[in-house]
Amino acid sequence: MIIYNVTINIDESAHDQWLNWMQTKHIKEIIATGCFTSARLVKVLVDEEMGGVTYSAQYFAPSKEALADYKANHAPRLQQEGLQLFADKMLAFRTDLEIIGEYE
Repeated sequence: MIIYNVTINIDESAHDQWLNWMQTKHIKEIIATGCFTSARLVKVLVDEEMGGVTYSAQYFAPSKEALADYKANHAPRLQQEGLQLFADKMLAFRTDLEIIGEYE
């Protein structure tokens, strides 16, 4: 299993609109690509020196190939919408993670 992690810092002036967009539209559109089996959105519990609120959107892909398909065929379009809506109010970076083990 591969986790495509997107860490986002959103300015407080755009926070509510961004959070609504993520929860009602964007995450659903990413899941609808068929490249991911599920997703979760978590709030990062730190006070950022630069301000804003930080979140981690985690998308679970069954394989590296599924993630590669997303990046090649869907990511540019879906990322563009966020840039158009939130422009300089949002800072994001992406990390690919591979699950090595899960323990309880």
